Amino acid sequence: MINWGDFEKIDIRSGTILEVTEFPKAKKPAYQLKIDFGPLGIKQSSAQITHHYTPESLQGKQVVAVVNFPPKQIANFFSECLVLGVYDSNNQVILLEPDKAVANGQRIG
Repeated sequence: MINWGDFEKIDIRSGTILEVTEFPKAKKPAYQLKIDFGPLGIKQSSAQITHHYTPESLQGKQVVAVVNFPPKQIANFFSECLVLGVYDSNNQVILLEPDKAVANGQRIG
């Protein structure tokens, strides 16, 4: 169990995907994303979401991500945030997204 203080340490924000590129150097199929988090700026992420999403379907999509992890190097790429999703019955990620448009950088709580 965690306490409320532990949860408050996790900075989860809304963002809009600006750019999607294939990531052939990743061990598992993935995309490289550039996400606009408003006042927090643009951050990049590696996401294993190729099963349910094409690059075209991700352009302009709003997502939810943890933005206060330290950068993680994946091959020659530095992932600066963790895009959140739910695993389906085949262990493939379905993205969490707001059901209404929200401003980039809004805190999730």
